[in-house]
Amino acid sequence: MPEQFGDRLDLIRGRMEAAAMAASRDPASVTLTAVSKTQPPAAIDEALDRGLRVFGENRVQEAQTRWTDRRADLPDLELRLIGPLQSNKAGDAVALFDVIETLDRPKLIGALAAASDSLGRSPRLLVQVNTGEEPQKAGVAPRDVDSLIAEARAAGLMVEGLMVIPPADEEPILHFALLARLAARNGLGVLSMGMSGDFEAAIRLGATHVRIGSALFGERNPGLVPSRG
Repeated sequence: MPEQFGDRLDLIRGRMEAAAMAASRDPASVTLTAVSKTQPPAAIDEALDRGLRVFGENRVQEAQTRWTDRRADLPDLELRLIGPLQSNKAGDAVALFDVIETLDRPKLIGALAAASDSLGRSPRLLVQVNTGEEPQKAGVAPRDVDSLIAEARAAGLMVEGLMVIPPADEEPILHFALLARLAARNGLGVLSMGMSGDFEAAIRLGATHVRIGSALFGERNPGLVPSRG
């Protein structure tokens, strides 16, 4: 892996473009979400200096610390919550994030709808699908996706797509393909799928957003507890 951030970024962008073109897609149709969780301020500043504006965060409180002050000077910044959201943090998440990718249960629909009404701000939403139905992982089971989307829409929420984290020990393309089918069935155009190790396969199967952390920023600090995304 290249040692310099700029070199890693150029390499990832080149691979994204090649994967899109191989699938007869416009490379501009795929957005790089820089997974900035656990990164020090200097790394975030370098990413911003290199023109990145779409960032994914796992935890609401950590994101508040990292982005609240920066946000005022970055009108084109897009913050995406890619980690699990507790219902009691819905207000803080609605206030900070432009997109919440981890809607996965009816209770959270109510909390997000109430927070949106209270704050006069409604983030775009993705439903996280647990395609492998792994008991330790967040996300709605594929069989319940349609009903959850319908319930969120009925509550006035803006569901625009789906998100998935495939099981680590299974072929990811099967899960990407399933997510694409579920999205098409519900008229959704946004697919957040693919991370550092599999984003090219995700692009070939229709990803509109790929979440890149370690391949972009380098390996995480081993002293930090890893989190999802």
